[in-house]
Amino acid sequence: MNKPIRITVADDDPGILDAVGMMLEMEGYIVNATLNGNTILTSQNELPDVYVLDIWMSGSDGRELCKKLKSEERTKHIPVILISASNDLKYSAEIAGADDFLAKPFEIDMLLSKIEKALLN
Repeated sequence: MNKPIRITVADDDPGILDAVGMMLEMEGYIVNATLNGNTILTSQNELPDVYVLDIWMSGSDGRELCKKLKSEERTKHIPVILISASNDLKYSAEIAGADDFLAKPFEIDMLLSKIEKALLN
């Protein structure tokens, strides 16, 4: 039996966080959702299989979080998908080491396909 896939989602918009979390749970994922991206760096819980991080969050920047995750031995192998309301940030997401980028607003199917792609790599 396969273990369930864990996804950590960080976004400072409670509406987006709730909607994305609910849709991912309906797809069978275990979701850890947080309004404060900085908590993912200090979390001692079981590591996720994928991170989905908003780029612009109050108190933290998804690109900086991505760089930190990619520089740490225990998290550098975990795919990071950055999301943002600005499509102009795709390049800076790549510079930060993100595995993928998604512009808001997005269809949940698009996010699901990016998560599936990230899990295959």
